[in-house]
Amino acid sequence: MKRAIISDIHGNLEALTAVLKDIEQQGAEEIFCLGDVVGYGPNPCECAALVRDRCAMVLLGNHDQGALFDPDGFNVGAERAIRWTRTQLERHDRLARNAPDPLTDFLGERPRTHTSGSCLFVHGSARRPLDEYVFPEDIYNPLKMQHIFELVPQYCFQGHTHIPGVFTPDPQFESPEIGAGDEEWSRPLPPTKAMVNVGSVGQPRDGDVRACYVILEGEGNDLTVRFRRIPYPAAETCKKIHAISDLDNFLGDRLLQGR
Repeated sequence: MKRAIISDIHGNLEALTAVLKDIEQQGAEEIFCLGDVVGYGPNPCECAALVRDRCAMVLLGNHDQGALFDPDGFNVGAERAIRWTRTQLERHDRLARNAPDPLTDFLGERPRTHTSGSCLFVHGSARRPLDEYVFPEDIYNPLKMQHIFELVPQYCFQGHTHIPGVFTPDPQFESPEIGAGDEEWSRPLPPTKAMVNVGSVGQPRDGDVRACYVILEGEGNDLTVRFRRIPYPAAETCKKIHAISDLDNFLGDRLLQGR
């Protein structure tokens, strides 16, 4: 089985389009999305429709929830973006009243977790699937890591931090080293337990401006993750954000820095 796992698209249509093209070229049999389809970016409706049509499984992210209900725990810029996103989704659904699957219904019906074999899929963490951050520096908080790993069946795939890499129960964190001239980093998963952050399609925060996603290959306990970095025209997305008064310019500028 070859499965593509994407996360944290955040309304970035240019990045999502580039990633979907690469997924097709890689011959993935299905796509899982770990949430945060919308928020921050200028094309929430287009991204939600693409994910709905192309992904076999889609989870709810905290920005998706915020766009549908009352946003809670967001900074000022993120909350403004979420409220603008909500108006775009509602406007889309009003104009497409005869559509069989309104975007707000699609996002609102997303589950918070999904299990397939030995793999758990979440947006945040196995402990708090919607909104817990697990950062690389959390390896220096062994009690937190222990509590989370106790809830991991064998492998857990997550997003939310926008920082790709592999956690092991030691605890250790291994960051994929993908240079400017490379596009992939591959690692067999250990036979014990691991948490895999698949990175972000639409707003990478590891210093690499390229979109990031994972291809999971293998069966049972014999699994390999391939981290893929895909270039896309980030300047176009940045320009769109700058043209929308309800979106802070910073949300576009950071795309050009990978932060």
